Amino acid sequence: MTFLIVNQDLCTQCGICVKVCSSDIIDLTDGIPQVQEKNVAHCIYCGHCEVFCPSQALVLNLRPEEKVVLPADAGNISQKDMEFNLKKRRSVRHFIKKPVPQEKILEVLDIACYAASGCNGQPVQWLVIHDPEKVKKIAGLTIEWMRSLENTPHPMSSFVPMLISAWEQGEDPICRGAPHLLFAHIPEDNLLAPVDAIIALTHFDIAAPAFGIGTCWAGFVAAAATFYAPLQEELGLPAGRKCAYAMMFGHPKYKVYGIPRRKPLEVMWQ
Repeated sequence: MTFLIVNQDLCTQCGICVKVCSSDIIDLTDGIPQVQEKNVAHCIYCGHCEVFCPSQALVLNLRPEEKVVLPADAGNISQKDMEFNLKKRRSVRHFIKKPVPQEKILEVLDIACYAASGCNGQPVQWLVIHDPEKVKKIAGLTIEWMRSLENTPHPMSSFVPMLISAWEQGEDPICRGAPHLLFAHIPEDNLLAPVDAIIALTHFDIAAPAFGIGTCWAGFVAAAATFYAPLQEELGLPAGRKCAYAMMFGHPKYKVYGIPRRKPLEVMWQ
């Protein structure tokens, strides 16, 4: 099988693909980019060779039929728009009951698939809790875990009574009434994967508002999913995989009209 599909009529033999190859395995043989058979196993399928080609003459032979032609100026965002977009990003803790369609969730997750990962390993997989009743059940299991922390040396011991009390009064301090939960799960033995999962979830977090979705990092749920066996059983992740972190999401109830202040920027230069 040809590893790189090269349109020789378009190829200018500029050598950029050779220079940007993350694994340094592309060479120009008779002026045409190629990967020697002995080096194929070293490819991490990052696609740099393809996307940095100015003449679009090269395609990595990985589902080439799905190649998308990038329109001119596609994705270009002004500095000011980027600044406002990120600064106005809020953790959403008030949601309307209208569910987010599964098709829209998949669109945002497809964007998250393009997040950076160590050696382009792409170890992150997803569990979407779409049923609001199951979200409530997971919140309840998280409260159960918190009850086990009371009167213990655990750092949250003095904090959980307030959350338990709110739950008992009919409030939801865990998932905030969010209709959906998102879990990023990873291989148990991959030391790089926890960071990869946070990067991927951040992509989801940043992309979601463009789809009318509000998000909030679900730290209590993530902690319970890490330490509480009943919740782990409820999630039913595949063998050998574990929860990296969780995020609640849904249609936000309120709109953002401003940008709050932050602590003064502190930077060290060397």
